[in-house]
Amino acid sequence: MLLNSTLCFKAVGSPCCKSTFIKYGKSPQGKQRYRCTSCGKTQVATYTNKAYQKNTNTAITKLLREGVGILGTARLLEISPTTVLSRIRRMAKNIKPPPLAFGTSFEVDELLTFVKHKQKRIWLVCAFCRECGAVVRFNIGPRTNKTLRHVITSLELAEATAIYTDKLRNYKWLVPEKIHQTKKFGTNHVERAHLTLRTHLKRLHRKTLGYSRSATMLSACLKVYLWA
Repeated sequence: MLLNSTLCFKAVGSPCCKSTFIKYGKSPQGKQRYRCTSCGKTQVATYTNKAYQKNTNTAITKLLREGVGILGTARLLEISPTTVLSRIRRMAKNIKPPPLAFGTSFEVDELLTFVKHKQKRIWLVCAFCRECGAVVRFNIGPRTNKTLRHVITSLELAEATAIYTDKLRNYKWLVPEKIHQTKKFGTNHVERAHLTLRTHLKRLHRKTLGYSRSATMLSACLKVYLWA
């Protein structure tokens, strides 16, 4: 007997392969298990634990983009907050930055936020591509040359025709003079992108108790929000 579903799903809810299922014994709870005839993975038709449902990762991503915090997401999906955190980290691990457009212009700016406690400030440096209209690179750390260089180097490798920044002194030493632009309103797009991030991600709000407790989770949430 074949399971009605035509897609093979891993237990964590991500698509695996297109195949059919055959009966494969019973689970410890007495439910009928099925085995994929292609990859050999097993699953039951319906899971009691809601975290194992196929659309869990998609639901977490949608709620994250709507500004719902970790505890709020756990309450709405009726799963553990620990599960929400682990799923976000797992999804972020498989997300890679989008390819950079060669020979175009970029805007770079910094956004202030907090990690662990309100007294520990951390900076989010974003590179906005004017051609595709999206944030294509970011880095998190103190407001130092090392943090900024991680983003600037990527843009130089993409042979950027112009890099627009504010008049922060660090950029003068990091961005080649021939492509460095600091004109008025040159960073409007990336600043608007930062406003969108603050609006949609609770952990980036200026006045909130939902700020990030670790830089790892902050980076993971940004990856899921920007590139998932």
